[in-house]
Amino acid sequence: MRITWKHVVGFLAISVLALLITLTALTASARSDAAPRCTRHATGPADAARSARPGDVVCFDGDLSRRRLVITKGGTPRHPIVYSGGGDSVKGITVEADDVVVEGFRAVRPQAPGVVLTGDRITLRNTTVIRPQGGDGDGIRFFGDDLTIAHNAVRDTDNSGGRHADCMQTFASDTPPSHRVRIEGNRCEQVDNMCLMAEGPNDGEGDGRGTTSDFVIKDNFCETLRASQALMFEDVQNVTITKNTFAAPTHHAIGLAIHSTGAHVSGNRLHAGIRYEVGVDASSRPGYEGPEPGGEP
Repeated sequence: MRITWKHVVGFLAISVLALLITLTALTASARSDAAPRCTRHATGPADAARSARPGDVVCFDGDLSRRRLVITKGGTPRHPIVYSGGGDSVKGITVEADDVVVEGFRAVRPQAPGVVLTGDRITLRNTTVIRPQGGDGDGIRFFGDDLTIAHNAVRDTDNSGGRHADCMQTFASDTPPSHRVRIEGNRCEQVDNMCLMAEGPNDGEGDGRGTTSDFVIKDNFCETLRASQALMFEDVQNVTITKNTFAAPTHHAIGLAIHSTGAHVSGNRLHAGIRYEVGVDASSRPGYEGPEPGGEP
């Protein structure tokens, strides 16, 4: 059979049509995968606490924009309860439960701390906190074991009025020490104080009970405007700090003090104005692996 231009044009038209159909199907599939798979709808936190069961994905039908989302109902280690915001606005988030996933909320000018996590096996992801108000001005505080804080954004924390407005903070005084914490892929932008302040129970201000240990700080963006360092650890053991971007000219990027032993530091990207990457006191030298410290923390 002789191939003519009509055959070629017809073949190309069919090929383009098939390609468009395939792309449309893939796009629809991706949208379907990204959309919250709500298994339970609730008007608010109290309704969710009454009705949610382990493994549920809870979506809120009511308006949460004028109140704080307080979560007190968790699932099980194998079947956490997922609270999905889908971009909903809230006036801050408080989690007081184990086995919880919180995702997809937006808190603009919430009462500080913008988010507080207390419990074990909690995940906070894809959530935004902008300009927290009052208190010490912190974006996120966390307390507990096996915590994941991933792909969130905190912007515009404010040190005015004597605050120490960190992007994230943990301590161990009237709150439990934390273990096995993963902080990954977050953005701390226009933060007046530190991107992370972590204090263990024996830092002089803690209650002296237990330990704080085993943190992974990876692939985060940190822009701290007024503090001497971007990350500070006091009495926190076995911290891995890798592949983060320190985007502002602090005196040094990382401080290790008061027996913050066993730290591993590698692969971070530093603003040209940072004088040295790591400051370590004598008590934190044991087990340290990373660039040669440039001075005190």
